[in-house]
Amino acid sequence: MNKIALLSLVCLMTSIGVFANELEEMAYALSLTPDIEAGKKTYELCAACHEENGWGKEDGSFPVIAGQHQSVIVKQLADIRARNRENPTMYPFSGDDVLGGPQGIEDVAAYIAQLPANPSPGKGDGKHLEQGKALYQKHCVACHGEDGAGSAAAFFPKIQGQHYAYLLRQLQWIRDGRRKNANPVMLKSIKDMDDKTLQSIADYVSRLTVK
Repeated sequence: MNKIALLSLVCLMTSIGVFANELEEMAYALSLTPDIEAGKKTYELCAACHEENGWGKEDGSFPVIAGQHQSVIVKQLADIRARNRENPTMYPFSGDDVLGGPQGIEDVAAYIAQLPANPSPGKGDGKHLEQGKALYQKHCVACHGEDGAGSAAAFFPKIQGQHYAYLLRQLQWIRDGRRKNANPVMLKSIKDMDDKTLQSIADYVSRLTVK
């Protein structure tokens, strides 16, 4: 196949939503102009678990997603669709028949991103906050920032305003290798931490001021 034919094929695949991997789909979705009203309509299905306000559940069964970086939401949805992040509960809600392809991902992500964040998420017992703060400063600030705001450009999630129970579960899953799409730098930082150590970090993070 000559170069012109190959380029035409790539353009065709992109136009009809056929992607080699989640990175291609993510990049294409982020290049689109979002329709927030369309995203709002799609979000009606998401609200069954994440609540209408996007604040999830305090027990950590469903995370706070309101106010999350749009780029992070797009990435996580693309990862789930490609099964690069194991989340069976989300599988039925992430397909083309529900989200409608890359445009749908961009639309619903834009809607979620503009929802007001949760000012009072679930918290831990508060017994080891100094330890949690010290560990956070040492291992987490470089990517997630002093206030847990993350980075939209680098796809580092906003973790301020997140439920303690959800934070702890994700830390444990990343440490134990259950999050296939986990950042290798983060895995290296926490791989030797026990549950009590992770609890102190999650408790401290759950109390970061939402901005």
